[in-house]
Amino acid sequence: MIKPIMTNEMFLAQPSAQATVEDAQTAQDLLDTLAAHKHECVGMAANMIGVAKRIIAFDDEGTYRIMYNPEIISKAGTYGTEEGCLSLAGRRPTTRYRTIRIRYEDVEFREKTKSYTGWTAQIIQHEIDHINGIII
Repeated sequence: MIKPIMTNEMFLAQPSAQATVEDAQTAQDLLDTLAAHKHECVGMAANMIGVAKRIIAFDDEGTYRIMYNPEIISKAGTYGTEEGCLSLAGRRPTTRYRTIRIRYEDVEFREKTKSYTGWTAQIIQHEIDHINGIII
């Protein structure tokens, strides 16, 4: 189900709780909401739809992916950029990494580790900031 976008910075600044198998509907709502905003958005975190759980959805080179409980376990190649967000007004400066390695759980809650580079890595970093309560 498509959900409204959360803009309350007090809520967005709170770190999210671990996701569990009971959060599958939230993940689906996140995908539905991301698809509805595809013309202006490439990734979303569950707190952006009002659910403080560690779930992200993102465009991975044309395919939408879900990650439960993602964490960056290594990063390399810093660069400065500006990012916008559906939950926040305007564009804001931030530092990102060209290459990241992520540990996460897939849609069947199997633990995975994967490396990402470039634009996809930037999207994932933005969404992980969201679930960590970091407002860029």
